[in-house]
Amino acid sequence: MPREIIHTENAPQAIGAYSQAVRSGNTVYISGQIPLDPKTQELLSGDFDAEVRQVFANLEAVAKAAGGSLSDAVKIGIYLTDMNDFAAVNAAMQAAIPEPFPARAAVGVASLPKGARVEADAILVLE
Repeated sequence: MPREIIHTENAPQAIGAYSQAVRSGNTVYISGQIPLDPKTQELLSGDFDAEVRQVFANLEAVAKAAGGSLSDAVKIGIYLTDMNDFAAVNAAMQAAIPEPFPARAAVGVASLPKGARVEADAILVLE
């Protein structure tokens, strides 16, 4: 099945050797998003709630560029440098994604790119 590379200026540009997302058939694999401002490529820092909201906004922008939205998510991966931030992630996810919620994993990690405290990726299935 052919792959389609998804790219949008409304989400941060890739900071490595990867695509923002890849679509294969009706499945979209969105690369991990950290709280980068898409206009400046600068990392938000200081207010974790704002950081995690930016992560979900970045995911939504890529989902939209692929022809979907986060309501099409079937799996979300969350990576946190401090698991004490888990409640804030839950609140941001509930605000960004309608029920029924996708499957999810939350993983504590030692560090993330650019010193971010949170990263998330997603898998969408488009109808």
